[in-house]
Amino acid sequence: MKKVYVGLSADLIHPGHLNIINTAKKLGEVTVGLLTDKAIASYKRLPFLSYEQRKIIVENIKGVNYIIAQETLDYVPNLRKLKPDFVVHGDDWKTGVQRQTRQRVIDALKEWGGELVEPSYTKDISSTKLNAAIKEVGTTPQLRMKQFRRALESKPIVRILEAHNGLTGLIAEHTKVENKEFDGTWISSLTDSTAKGKPDIEFVDFTSRMNTIHEILEATTKPIILDGDTGGVSEHFSFMVKTLERLGVSAVIIEDKIGLKKNSLFGTDVQQTQDSVENFCHKIKIGKDARVTEDFMIIARVESLILKKGVDDALIRANAYIKAGADAIMIHSKEKEPDEILEFCKRYQELETKVPLVAVPSTYNKITEKELINAGINVVIYANHMLRSAYPAMIKTARKILEHERAHEAEEHCMPIKEILELIPGGK
Repeated sequence: MKKVYVGLSADLIHPGHLNIINTAKKLGEVTVGLLTDKAIASYKRLPFLSYEQRKIIVENIKGVNYIIAQETLDYVPNLRKLKPDFVVHGDDWKTGVQRQTRQRVIDALKEWGGELVEPSYTKDISSTKLNAAIKEVGTTPQLRMKQFRRALESKPIVRILEAHNGLTGLIAEHTKVENKEFDGTWISSLTDSTAKGKPDIEFVDFTSRMNTIHEILEATTKPIILDGDTGGVSEHFSFMVKTLERLGVSAVIIEDKIGLKKNSLFGTDVQQTQDSVENFCHKIKIGKDARVTEDFMIIARVESLILKKGVDDALIRANAYIKAGADAIMIHSKEKEPDEILEFCKRYQELETKVPLVAVPSTYNKITEKELINAGINVVIYANHMLRSAYPAMIKTARKILEHERAHEAEEHCMPIKEILELIPGGK
């Protein structure tokens, strides 16, 4: 019997997929190369369903004989192993991101006389529309919380964008350039408190911070990471972990400093000192014990470089925090150049036990994502760009109105309200 190969993501099964499989089974024995989460995430969003979930669905489709994992977008490694007589794929990949993939398939098939069969793309079926419909329905706390760990396992780098209200959360959720998008939102204590016109003093009006979390939860479906400052006293941190996990927040980042602080809107920072390694490790353990599931992550932010204690101290602390149970390490610096961050990353790779690394390139902002990936960074947080970009535009608009005493002159800095409402599910 002839061998037929079909590459599928199969995240959202629709009639187009069934048409492909029906075409394939008429040609012979069908092997589905099911793309892994990592393969899918390399050219578009993380799939809604995990590989194992998608495999269960596909193996129950009539006409599928075998399933193997396709580890990359490139079909060629699997094709050279199987040497199928036919590869079946819809004709929609003749243009766009998969055009080069198609050509490699054609070239590979020539090696043993195989043939590419391309049924017409099924009309009126749009994965984009299906994805939008699912997002409009929403998600559950459990599914949202799991997404961050899945992204860490599947993507070369996880992009997180700051949000301080529902609207900025929607921007983080929907902004896309080619095949790139943000994987979640970061709720910073600095931007959250600044947007509210309040000092950044931890645990003052924690209910107000919870309101921001609820706003973003209600408007989005992607993971949320919360800036937990120092986490407060251990009893407070235990309560914070339980509350955030219940809501579906994916992770909290706590820093190893002690003492109150204020953001620059209200004056200079209050002097803070670094907590002892023992105390901070104890706090991490308290947080880990408070979790109900293993999906919620506690990320330890090492402040040694900020406090000018050097890379050696940062590595000692990172190693201790990992042993205490930290799920990831955030390394931070206020230097304009990334040299000390890159040195830390290089030496971090020598540790016996490692967890994902998180970077926030706010000051050393000329570094590229590719450079961060090469250094071993797994998560990049763009921590305050939304608020900082909004502030100058609002100031200009306010001044224009006062200068000209009419709204018309300020219109150049504004976008139509209709376009803003289009971001909101059900907006008119």
